[in-house]
Amino acid sequence: MGKGNRRKVRADEFDSSDADSVSSTSTALSELTLADETEHVNSLEFVLEKYIDALYEKRGSTRETALSGLVDAFEGHVLATFVENKCITLLHQCINSVKRGSTKENCLASRAIGLLAITVGAGTSAHEIMEESVPQLSRALRSASDALKISVLDCLSVITFVGANDLAETETSLKIMWEVIHPKSVSNVGPLKKPSSAVLAAAISAWSFLLTTISSWRINPDTWKESISFLSTLLEADNRYDRSVRIAAGEAIALFFELGILDMSYNEESGIESFDDEVSKRRTVTYMQSMKAKISGQVYNLSMEAGGKGADKKNLNDQRELFQKFGIFSRYFFFGECPEVSLKISSKRNILRTSTWGQLVQLNFLKHYLGRGFLKHAQENELLHDVFEYIVDKTESLSAKEKKISRSMDKKGRNQQLNKDRRMAQARKQGHLSAQDA
Repeated sequence: MGKGNRRKVRADEFDSSDADSVSSTSTALSELTLADETEHVNSLEFVLEKYIDALYEKRGSTRETALSGLVDAFEGHVLATFVENKCITLLHQCINSVKRGSTKENCLASRAIGLLAITVGAGTSAHEIMEESVPQLSRALRSASDALKISVLDCLSVITFVGANDLAETETSLKIMWEVIHPKSVSNVGPLKKPSSAVLAAAISAWSFLLTTISSWRINPDTWKESISFLSTLLEADNRYDRSVRIAAGEAIALFFELGILDMSYNEESGIESFDDEVSKRRTVTYMQSMKAKISGQVYNLSMEAGGKGADKKNLNDQRELFQKFGIFSRYFFFGECPEVSLKISSKRNILRTSTWGQLVQLNFLKHYLGRGFLKHAQENELLHDVFEYIVDKTESLSAKEKKISRSMDKKGRNQQLNKDRRMAQARKQGHLSAQDA
């Protein structure tokens, strides 16, 4: 296993009437012709069972209603126990809905698959979800619907993030998403249509989310030359895409910086894969250093815009938010300031904390993907606890002096962990540790 509000493709965008709360079950049951079983109307498990049964129906509207209810339930609850014995059955029906029916049904089904993976967590079931879904999701990306493409990209990224067992599986999904980001000519067909700004920003964000998982494996810098070069072109002020694309590209490039690929030197390999010979190493290092210089200039120019000239007045708040995000990126790029975020997730002072750029990308993506359900999953879903630093804030009841001492100790602990991570990265670079030791 291994943001933000840039895009919002959720079930309730297609028809808000189809995404009522699971607690309000009477309407859903009526649409599923189950009104006669009112004695079970308040049973969530009973309703969920009927939603699964409804996925076998021939009528598309019935399947859509069931998928809406399932998506809503997966968002609002951590249904790990419920899906324990129903995971594969539910997966197969959702895959069938990705293949057929309306665009709305396809989108709902792909979202349900992603939420199912997050619910079951890393393990055998999540890996099976990934293996069985990727081929169909890849085909669904050929759709003309931007909404479906975005939903599928998000799903593909999530199921691979949770279910992939090795770098090869991760790279397969990264390649599928990259073909959307940077489509190439196909023999006897001609050039593929370039994606819209909405699809491109979504694709880069999903791709970046998955890219955060590769740091535990050895990295061949030559593999990423094309990606870095193309993403740098999206930072240009005169490119045809809107600013959300440029922000997504900047965030992706920051990951390469954190991985050490854009900060290579002749003296060390920064934990990346060994080169075949000295000539190859010097050629790659020279290229990466030139790209870093180019990107530095682009970052500076973009940061100077500060949401001014060219900003869409109708979406001024969105523009401000985008440039706040870009400000975080630029400070990280120029000064190496790792963005530390502490997110309070309950009245019991439970906190999710990030201390690296990759964790921030993961946090923002999962907040976007889970939507209104993020808080519930942050509180109860063990997957999120494994991904982020999950702690209980014990300082709220302390005196000012005690709080100061406690924070000092926390900082000392984080510094010790960072030093340990650096030592392990250095050992991996020298071949003393395998990826599993990390």
